[in-house]
Amino acid sequence: MSELINNAEKRNELLKHMIKQLHEGIAPDTVKKQLARLLGEVPYDHVVQVEQELIKEGLPQEEILKLCDIHTAVLKGAITDEEPQRVPAGHPVHTFKQENRALGFELDALNKYYEEIKQADINSDVTETWEQIRIRFNNLMDVEKHYLRKENLLFPFLEKHEITGPPTVMWGKHDETREKLKAAQETLTQAEKITAGEASSVIDLVLKPASDSIDEMIYKEENILFPMCLDTLQESEWYEIYRQSPELGFCLYDPKDEWKTVDAHEEPKVTQQEQRIQLPSGSMTPDELNAILNTIPFDLTFVDKDDNVRYFTQGKERIFSRSRAILGRRVQYCHPPSSVHIVEQILDDFKSGKEEHCAFWINMKGRFIHIEYYALKDKNKDYLGVLEVSQDLTEKRKLEGEQRLLTYSDKDE
Repeated sequence: MSELINNAEKRNELLKHMIKQLHEGIAPDTVKKQLARLLGEVPYDHVVQVEQELIKEGLPQEEILKLCDIHTAVLKGAITDEEPQRVPAGHPVHTFKQENRALGFELDALNKYYEEIKQADINSDVTETWEQIRIRFNNLMDVEKHYLRKENLLFPFLEKHEITGPPTVMWGKHDETREKLKAAQETLTQAEKITAGEASSVIDLVLKPASDSIDEMIYKEENILFPMCLDTLQESEWYEIYRQSPELGFCLYDPKDEWKTVDAHEEPKVTQQEQRIQLPSGSMTPDELNAILNTIPFDLTFVDKDDNVRYFTQGKERIFSRSRAILGRRVQYCHPPSSVHIVEQILDDFKSGKEEHCAFWINMKGRFIHIEYYALKDKNKDYLGVLEVSQDLTEKRKLEGEQRLLTYSDKDE
């Protein structure tokens, strides 16, 4: 038997046979017992290779997709990466894993809320807990950026190495997760008040399948995808993924560490003149523009026409905290559930042309904060997005009379 177990070819055939047994309806528990008895531990690359071979042999990708959850559950605990690969901070895999830790934090919180509702009397009001669940699901929607970076940066490089099976299957699972999250969001916004009995049913039918889907993908990534990618991709390819990642944004995590590789090609340097951004009333370099935007005495946030946050200023004293993790995130998910309807109303009115500006002012920790929203249009009056302008007017509201003499007040304070 040991000769059979140690023979890679035989091992793959057995694994393939077991997956086919699942396809034919053999009980997962039975297959798992066979797997544990015959194979012991299954290296991740064997799982990938078998999946690829099954697709090449004609098993439809849709069938592989249907089997994905089943055979992952069966193999869970048996798949192993014998020598865990470590990557430096800033490396794309390090960033993916840190995002998984952040997603895991949200999932753990959800599971606690699920259990709290399950333990409550079925007629008790659990609206407060329900609101917390809505907030956690808002955060989970950020997984879209995690998946987009896989689909648009990681998968293409795998395909260049002729590894097409796992990306195809995983992309399908992404789409399934997206649908489940969409259903969860729609369900969570329907009830203003809810009992434990009602909430428990929704959890079982809609919410838990959605959160479990994210959890299962984390397992697949950590135990199959990332080890395979680290074994396959070259340093220069990883650098391309690293370089392009900020364009798609990060999920609940803002990587601070810079990562470089000796194999990466330096981008050609351009002169200051070549860098100048030409505008109708003048021009400036990106450094000059960045300095201007970060020096003006208010916070700016830009949301594009598709409702995604694309930019925010980084002045010395921000009014509302921001991190790069919100870039690419839908603005609706950056607000608490209680105020989302206001955000939606502003966006709808701006897009339709009904309104072009609105303002709010609030007292926050003893400071008077003024917040304005402007609809942005191009020269043809087509909608480009929204500009949020936030100012702390506390000191300015105290001004009286005039000041005509030069005084560097900031240095005197």
